[in-house]
Amino acid sequence: MFRKLAPKMVIKTVTISVDGVIMEVEDGEAIAAVLLRVPPFISRTTPVDGGERAPYCIMGVCFECLVEIDGVTSIRSCMSMAYDGMVIRRQLGRPVAAADILT
Repeated sequence: MFRKLAPKMVIKTVTISVDGVIMEVEDGEAIAAVLLRVPPFISRTTPVDGGERAPYCIMGVCFECLVEIDGVTSIRSCMSMAYDGMVIRRQLGRPVAAADILT
């Protein structure tokens, strides 16, 4: 669907994990941009009917790009920048909150 353009300068890369797949991306690249290049090209599914959602506004307003980053749910991927060792999971359905685990 989407792909990176050839860089015009040397870009530092970092290693991240997206749903268990290890990949190299630009240091500081928006996670939403990464998700648009990695099948299934979605960031989450809705808790009500499982409908697929993907980054939409790319400026933090719509909340369609929510993901889990390093174990923290409901993070806007368009506002989160890649760093080395980052672990990203697509948020499928209702996120599990710490309070849900404790009860």
